[in-house]
Amino acid sequence: MSTDTAVAPPSGPATPPVDWNRARALVHSAGRAAAPPVRHLAPADADGCTLAAGLAPVTDLPAFPTSSVDGWAVRGPAPWRVVGRVLAGAPAPALTTDGTTVEIATGAMVPAGTAAILRIEESTRTADGLVTGVPRPAPEWRLPGEEARAGEELVPAGTPVDPGVIGLAASCGLDTLAVRRPPRAALLVFGDELLTAGPPGAGRVRDALGPSVPGWLRRYGAAVAPADVVVPVADTRAAHVAALRAALDEAELVCTTGGTMHGPVDHLHPALAELGAEYVVNTVAVRPGFPMLLARLTRADGAVRFVAGLPGNPQSAVVALVSLVAPLLAGMQGRGLPHLPRVTLAAAVPGRGAYTHLALVRLDGTDGRAHPVPHVGSSMLRGLATADGFAVIPPGDTGKPGDEVSLVPLPLLPGERLR
Repeated sequence: MSTDTAVAPPSGPATPPVDWNRARALVHSAGRAAAPPVRHLAPADADGCTLAAGLAPVTDLPAFPTSSVDGWAVRGPAPWRVVGRVLAGAPAPALTTDGTTVEIATGAMVPAGTAAILRIEESTRTADGLVTGVPRPAPEWRLPGEEARAGEELVPAGTPVDPGVIGLAASCGLDTLAVRRPPRAALLVFGDELLTAGPPGAGRVRDALGPSVPGWLRRYGAAVAPADVVVPVADTRAAHVAALRAALDEAELVCTTGGTMHGPVDHLHPALAELGAEYVVNTVAVRPGFPMLLARLTRADGAVRFVAGLPGNPQSAVVALVSLVAPLLAGMQGRGLPHLPRVTLAAAVPGRGAYTHLALVRLDGTDGRAHPVPHVGSSMLRGLATADGFAVIPPGDTGKPGDEVSLVPLPLLPGERLR
């Protein structure tokens, strides 16, 4: 393996934390290297996949001049003698004589020789069957290539395939699309203290990550089935190893929660060592979210699997998702490193010393400024539920009102919008 994307096998004390921006780049590169092979699917079967090649039409769009209205395709001055009818889906014989017209339907091919199209509602039939009226000055038809030219890239590789892309592909005359399927992901929630039902109490807390992490993973493009979520996994090394083995037999990415430290019931690192994993990133210099990790395993058949170790505190786990899992899944789907838009801070945001600070913010719907939200402790989810993303405060810096900073948006499903 390249020494640029891996460190020592996961055993012994934790390595020094990796800079947050570098960690994102490392896991994205690891994901790209492990991207599944390209498949060719019918557009209707490609929903949820990612384009592996740019989408381009095989002909001009439209391929021929088409009427925008129901009316009369006319040649020469009025009145016009009706010589035929052209419907959508049929070829259109040319108009060769002035003073003639054919009735034409919306979407039908415009005959060669047509000077104008007269709308049906603005026309009159005379007693002897002639058509009269005044066509509008602007053409009432679409020209070949008006939307796109043959071979023109309309959507780039790396674009998620949604119903809009599917419809465009069909209109372009494409019978198949080159795509990468969604990576399959699983979730293992570690912790004897977790409840899966009922109110917390008597030293036990309600699991908040088992119900929520699959939704985040799906928004990043992964496929997660209910059977791929195991809650809870007992706090023993044997249980960790067994659960990881079973999950890695099916999933290309296994996310775990908790156990990323080196305490008496933190068994993730020893379990990864027993499985022969190596780190891509082991701890990231980011707060909250410390520590987190991404490990890689290569199976006997050459297939690559990943384990993302998320902290057990809920907000810290989400920070690990946006920091490591989002770039990894982007790479595995052939997408670019997730873009970080810029926003303006509406209020001060403290720094976290030598660590990058990811601060939850809500975007003002009026001016787009980023407002820090309250209730943002590592174990809290109240602030996250009302936020639009994380403002990025670089190491050694603080955020001042009016500063422009990067934003890590919380992931959205197609059709969703920022609140």
